[in-house]
Amino acid sequence: MTRPTFSLRCSVLVVLLLGAFPLFAKDAPLQTIDWPSTGTPVVRLTFGKFKSLPGMSNLHGYVMDTTTQNLSPRRIPSARFNVYLFDKNKVRVGQDVIAIQNVGPGEVVRFETTVATSGQPVSVSIEEITAAEKTVSITVNTTPQGANLTVDGTPVGATPRMITVGPGHHLLAFAKEGFTAGTFPLDISANDLSGGSVSYELGAPSFDTIELRDGTVLYGDLVSISGMDAEIRVGGAIQHIDRNKIKRVLFVHRDAPTPDVPPASAPANN
Repeated sequence: MTRPTFSLRCSVLVVLLLGAFPLFAKDAPLQTIDWPSTGTPVVRLTFGKFKSLPGMSNLHGYVMDTTTQNLSPRRIPSARFNVYLFDKNKVRVGQDVIAIQNVGPGEVVRFETTVATSGQPVSVSIEEITAAEKTVSITVNTTPQGANLTVDGTPVGATPRMITVGPGHHLLAFAKEGFTAGTFPLDISANDLSGGSVSYELGAPSFDTIELRDGTVLYGDLVSISGMDAEIRVGGAIQHIDRNKIKRVLFVHRDAPTPDVPPASAPANN
């Protein structure tokens, strides 16, 4: 009579163990990578499974738990890695950068990595960023927006704009029709990380701003306005615009011209 009872208990134990395997598999990491891939590894990076984020329009947003461990007997002051994401066809669909700083021997650091991709990622690879290859991505914006941005003499488009620069001194130049042009010095250190931003307020408008009802904006000097006509000097040429087409006019501050007054002379001695 004891043998059937023993078999029943064994069966229950086997069922419980089999039922536990999916739980363990669910917590299994997506991928573990030791760096460098040859020789004695220094850093172990463990990437969790991708968790989808909603509301990314044409892109796909994911967050994954990331763990780094210092396998060496020495402290790691700083290390940066490119993270490449691949779909099931080994096509790269995304890229991001992760960085670790001041990690002691054997120390484990856990954080979340958020990435935007153009497809469904299923695997990861990494590549160390050396000091010579390091770049930082920064968002540059202006008030008002739409200024032409130049980085170190190279035009890169209108603001807001994300730029990528390396360590060192850089010069940002801004120009927008109707506003005073300006520059902004940007210094990037070897320890700076991507994700920062620069906001620049353009100088005071140098011309009157005439906004038309169709959305067109003119920058010039409002010479005169009558009941049905506005006279505007744009680029040195006079334009006549129907008053009803004008939505609003913003005037720049102008000092009144100083009258030509002859210098005072001392009274003549009689």
